[in-house]
Amino acid sequence: MARPIWSGAVNFGLVTVPVELYSATEDHTIHFRQFERGTSDRIRYRRVNERTGKEVDYSDIVKGYELDDGDYVLIEPEELDEIAPGRSRALDIEAFVDLDEIDPAYFQKTYWLTPSKEEFDRAYTLLLAAMDKTNKAAISKFVMRGKEYLAAVRAGDGVLVLNTLHFPADLRDPSKELRKLPSKQKPRGKELDMAVALVDSMSEPWKPEDYEDTYTARVEKLVRDKKAGRTVTPEEEPAQATQVVDLFEALSKSIKGRKPSTGKPSTDLSSLSKSDLDKMARELDIKGRSKLSRAELEKAVKKASTSSGKQKKAS
Repeated sequence: MARPIWSGAVNFGLVTVPVELYSATEDHTIHFRQFERGTSDRIRYRRVNERTGKEVDYSDIVKGYELDDGDYVLIEPEELDEIAPGRSRALDIEAFVDLDEIDPAYFQKTYWLTPSKEEFDRAYTLLLAAMDKTNKAAISKFVMRGKEYLAAVRAGDGVLVLNTLHFPADLRDPSKELRKLPSKQKPRGKELDMAVALVDSMSEPWKPEDYEDTYTARVEKLVRDKKAGRTVTPEEEPAQATQVVDLFEALSKSIKGRKPSTGKPSTDLSSLSKSDLDKMARELDIKGRSKLSRAELEKAVKKASTSSGKQKKAS
């Protein structure tokens, strides 16, 4: 059962709704310990005094801000709390904006907001219903764990969702940060038509359940194989980038490979990328496709397509 990581109140005009904040996501990344190669000795990190070399308790550590001249200003944790009185328990709605107007680049992390007690359900559900009906996001700021966050509160599936947002100063300007921006070449008519046709052929409703963390699954398989003493088979190298002269031909083949068929693939499966094969596997409802290598996907698609074709002929 999830535990609240922050509690406070959403201030909506003159209405105050006490709420609790829960993390809506969890990390499925596989974490490793560090060992010295050739031994079973763990590598550990310690907080040590740079001058004396002695280990320092966490409670004795304070923050330091480095000045231009190399000196430091030391800050106690309580001093950080004192400069934001009341803000750590308040989530003041400053404005409502159209949810679609927020650039996805601003979104950071997702949380759930729930009423802290049943007696506040009425005010909470009223705010939830109003935001759902208007498709608005409530822009607010709040302090959590010593840091101020910009946030967008929006209607979710039966619950208010809070997304922390990057401040504008956090987002880099590509024209200033990148060594070279893509040249503004005007697409050729037929190439653009082909690209649009390919986008259309690959368009489908957003189904997040169709996507899995395949890398984590491969790491877990690697661990199991090594533990069992099995030979580890390397994954195939990714496809090479399309040459400029082959662009139109590559687009044409991509579109042909995606046309519906009568049970047989419309092109040689060996010429398709792994993503194309994965798409066909989804359409054929092949189970466990996310864990298959490209070669295994090709074999599974070929088998499923053949079976599908036989069933259609029999009917």
